[in-house]
This record gives sequence, structure tokens and C-alpha cells, in this order.
Amino acid sequence: MGTDEPDRREILVVGAYFVDLIFHGLPEPVRPGREVFADGFTMMPGGAYTLAMAAHRLGHDVVWATDFGTDPFSTHVLHAARAEGLDESAFRHQPTPLRSLTVALSTPEDRAMVSFQDPSYPQPLPSLLRQYRPRVLMVPQLRYDADTVHALKLARHLGITVVMDCQDVAVDVDTPGVRAALASTDIFAPNAEEALRLTRAPTMDDAISRLNELVSTVVIKLGSAGATATYDGERYGVAAPQISALDTTGAGDCFNVGFVHGLLAGWPPAKCLAAAVACGTAATTGPGSSTAPGTADLERWLARTTISSRAATAREQRQPTAQPPATH
Repeated sequence: MGTDEPDRREILVVGAYFVDLIFHGLPEPVRPGREVFADGFTMMPGGAYTLAMAAHRLGHDVVWATDFGTDPFSTHVLHAARAEGLDESAFRHQPTPLRSLTVALSTPEDRAMVSFQDPSYPQPLPSLLRQYRPRVLMVPQLRYDADTVHALKLARHLGITVVMDCQDVAVDVDTPGVRAALASTDIFAPNAEEALRLTRAPTMDDAISRLNELVSTVVIKLGSAGATATYDGERYGVAAPQISALDTTGAGDCFNVGFVHGLLAGWPPAKCLAAAVACGTAATTGPGSSTAPGTADLERWLARTTISSRAATAREQRQPTAQPPATH
């Protein structure tokens, strides 16, 4: 951080914690009327905790704004956050239970999830942005309500780079507020299925093209195939290392952190994408986000990734040229 901005933080993460109850090593997908036994079970902190924890492990100055209640799930994640040494300045402690949990049924290829969350009232995002003035704001899912759109516009005014995931949100680009939210986002990082559903596009190239009309940098997670991204008129691809995955829960969040890590380090876009794939892949080698890498581990995973790039297609060349996200 520059000397003229002594109080500016690197990363602000906003979003609820979750506790992930992970059944991993399932021999087949779970179907109604059938009982399947898992090879293992783990209870792990998740949700926005994963973003904050993974960024902290990579040496970043990260603030996580979230609420905890009096329930045992809140206590479990709070203890984990303290064990990781996370900054508690933006934690709020509510006098009632505030349960957020997900049951993840994980096969080596993917997982199914069932979630529950008590009603909560997040801290006002504009106040957090003004207080911490982060270089990067990380939003763990597509948020498109009027208050969030206003806050994202404020972030752009304050010179804050907005990185937003999609998650399994049942909307498309014509849902009121979605276009405005994406237009105020610098980096949008859905997975392939989410990108297709959100844009209602017939192909991935079409989905990326439609998203690039709204967002300058689009990063698409392709699971075990790696990832692709458009950045400054170029399309990049990174193949994931071939591994035996244990559990994919939390891998997408670790992927996002890897991209932001490269962005803050001033790496070229292809290496940012490689860092994203490396972090996401590393996270699949253990339950939940337990194997999110530190800096030394990241270097080892980076050595196993393969980067490619190509010139923009004719369709992409018709889009406005994307500007690299500001890192300030």
C-alpha cells in the first residue's frame, strides 16, 4: 500500500460463514430412495470463510465482514478463524442463533449440496467500503439487489476492484438488477454451467461474449479441465493438473483467491489464471478448503499448470476492448 493511503486494506471479503458437512468418496451419486455410504466424513468451515482464510494463507491483508450467533456452527467457524489468525475487526456477534450450514455429497467429479441459513442482515456495504478502502472487494455470490448495486458503483468510484462469483443463483441476465450488478463488477468468475444458464447462450463462446458486453474480465471455471478467461481482448486457457480429487467443496472460492493473489502481485493475466487453477486444484486434494495452499505450495502447483492463449475470435473482436482491472 502506498504511503498516501496508510489505512487502506488489501482485500475485503463480505458474506456469511457456512459449516460444510462433507460426505466424500461417494461411489455413485445419491438418488431418491437409495442409501449410499461415503468413504469419509468431515465438518469444515466454509462459505465466505474460505475466501478470507485462503487469502490470508497467501499472505494477504484481508478483512472479512460477517456475523456470528450463539449456535455451535457459529462457534465452530469462529474458532477456526481465530486458529488461522484472521482479522476480527469486521466480525459482529449476534445474541441469537445464526446457523448457516451445507451438507455436501461429494464424488471425485462433483458434488450435490443441501443448505440452510437463518435470516441475517448483513453489514451495510457502503460503510465497509469507506472504512476499509480495500484494493479488492470479493463477493462470494452474484448479488443484484438495489443496495448492492449502489455499493458496487461506490466501489468503482473509490477505485476498488470488484471480484464477484456467481454460485447457484437461479437468475439470468434479464432478471432486474443483474445487468447493473455485472456492469459494476470488474472480474466475474462463474463456472461453465452458471455462465450458460445466466446468459441462456447455446455455447461457451457465446456465453463469454455476452458476459463481456457487461464485464471487462470474465473468468470461467471448467472443473477438472481447468479454466478460461477473457482479458484485454485476449482469451486465455489453463489446463488443470491431473490429480485424484478427494472433494471439490470450496475449490471455486480458492480458485477466486488464486486469481486475486496474482492480480495484487501484478502478474500478467495468464499467470493470474494459472494461480487460480493451481489454488482450486490444490483445494480438491483434501476435504473442504483444508488444503488451500500457502505461497510455497502455490509455487509447486503453478509448476504443474499449462498456459495457452490465442487471439480474440471475430465475435470477441466486435466487443469493446476490456481494460485490465485496476490494482491501485
